[in-house]
Amino acid sequence: MSWGLQNRLAQIINPETGKTVLLAVDHGYFMGPVSGLEDPAKTVADIIQYCDALSPTKGILHHSIDPNTSTPMILRASGGGSMARQVPIENDATGKTRVIGLEDEVITCTAEEAVALNAAGVTISIYVGTEMQRQSIDNLATMTREAHKYGLPVIGITAVGGELDALRVEGKEAEFAKYLANAARIAVEHGADIVKTYFVGKGHFDKVIGGCPAPIVIAGGKKEPAQQALEFTYMAMQTGAIGVDMGRNIFQSKEPVKMIQAVRDIVHRGDSVDAVMSRYNLKKDD
Repeated sequence: MSWGLQNRLAQIINPETGKTVLLAVDHGYFMGPVSGLEDPAKTVADIIQYCDALSPTKGILHHSIDPNTSTPMILRASGGGSMARQVPIENDATGKTRVIGLEDEVITCTAEEAVALNAAGVTISIYVGTEMQRQSIDNLATMTREAHKYGLPVIGITAVGGELDALRVEGKEAEFAKYLANAARIAVEHGADIVKTYFVGKGHFDKVIGGCPAPIVIAGGKKEPAQQALEFTYMAMQTGAIGVDMGRNIFQSKEPVKMIQAVRDIVHRGDSVDAVMSRYNLKKDD
């Protein structure tokens, strides 16, 4: 591992705790002006100081992030799919009609661009088990090959959706955990330095952690009630995750400053959910 790669990882992962709180504000690349991110500059102004690194796109970095900030940047480097483009594909194996949209991604920010923007790292999504699996994994492999030339860390994101996400919704946590474990391992096999994946219920997430040699951060996912978001953060940390990459559960919160501080205390101090909710006077359904 080069000095540059080690140094950038030390910017992302707090060397004193070995943990990290990443703040994702890249949702606009596929969702447009999502609630809470209509004005990204305003959104991050009060909360950027509490994260270990911010995760924007290169466009939002250019237009909305103060260049005087000392907070490290992790740039979204894959995209192309969106909520606006949904293409039905007939799946001969199951007879069901599947929809391709978000997973139809390409590399949108090169390693050279990221270095020029002084990024501490980049993120790439892979869509294991979808029609675009090969394309998305090639994106990750290509990016890691190029990024490591510059000492630039790559976070591989095990993106899910549709039928895969339904496993979690339907309570099939063992199946969902098996999928996440496979996807996380595939991300590492293709060069990811850190893996971003979802937390899956107690007794299952250890299977994801156990099969992944790289550090894991959990995705915040869709907006949940404050207590629920803090509980899965706590359980993930107790099971072996090194941190979170959370977005909507912070910037869509009624109390975003208090919420990110609560998340930070769980991640870096190991505080309980009850302790942080009491400390920051958070309501269960905030």
